[in-house]
Amino acid sequence: MPVHYEPGDDHVVWITIDRPEAMNSLDMDHFAQLRKAWDRFGEDDDSWVAIITGVGNSFCVGADLKTYIPQITKLQREIASREIEELDGYRIDDGVRAVLRGVKLYKPIVAAVNGACVAGGMEMLGGCDLRVAVPEAYFGVMEPKRGLFAGGGTTVRLPRQVPFPAAMEFLLCADRVPAEQALAMGLLNAVVPAAELRAKAEEYAHRITANGPLAVRKTKESVLRGLAVDMSEAYRIESEISKEVFSSDDAKEGPAAFAEKRTPNWTNR
Repeated sequence: MPVHYEPGDDHVVWITIDRPEAMNSLDMDHFAQLRKAWDRFGEDDDSWVAIITGVGNSFCVGADLKTYIPQITKLQREIASREIEELDGYRIDDGVRAVLRGVKLYKPIVAAVNGACVAGGMEMLGGCDLRVAVPEAYFGVMEPKRGLFAGGGTTVRLPRQVPFPAAMEFLLCADRVPAEQALAMGLLNAVVPAAELRAKAEEYAHRITANGPLAVRKTKESVLRGLAVDMSEAYRIESEISKEVFSSDDAKEGPAAFAEKRTPNWTNR
C-alpha cells in the first residue's frame, strides 16, 4: 500500500503511512514515497502544516529489515557502478530524508502517533514539531539491545528536545517507553484516546494555520538554525530572519486586520 498525501481544509495536509500488515515498516519503495511526500509538502505553497500518521495500530517501526537491507544494498551497487545519483526514482538518501534527518523543512509538522513508534519511526518523530499520541503508543530507540546504532537523527535531536538525563536514559537503556512516560519526559504534547487522535492533531494544526504562515515558517527556521550554532551566530540569524518577516506583506496585514477587527487575509508573502 502507498504513502498517502491528502490536502485538506485550512492549509493542512495529511501524510499517512499505509502498510498496517507490516506495522507500517518501510521497504525501499515506501521510504522513497515518504521522502517524496515531504518534498511535495515543502514545495506546496498551499499546504502550511503537515500531519503525519499511520494506518492501523502502528505509527511506524522503521525499516522492514526482511526486505530493505537487500534492496538498498543492490541499489547502492547499481548507483555506484553507473556513477549516477538516482535509479528508477530511488536514491541512496531516501531512508534518512524520509525520517527528516538533515532535511531543511521549516513548515510545521504534527505527529499523530497511533501506536508503535520505534526505530525509524522514532527517528522521524524527532523531526516533528508537535506530537500527539494514543495511550497504547510506545516509543523507543532499541537498536543498542541488538548491538546496533540508531543513525537517523535521534542521538542528535533527542538531547536537544528533552532534559539530558531523560534523553540518556531513553537512548542508553534502550527501553520501550509508554506514552504517559513519554509525555512526562516532554517528548509529547498530549496523550488522547484513539477516537480523539485525529481531532486533536487537527486542532494543533488549525491553531498554527490561524497565524501568519511566513511568520510561522520563519520562526521554525530561526529555532532550527539557531540550535546548530553558537549563541552569537544564532542571534545574527534571528535578526536576519526578523528583518525578512517585518518587511513582508503579511506583517502589514496582521496589524491592519487587528485594527479593523477582522480575520487576517494571509498571502504567505
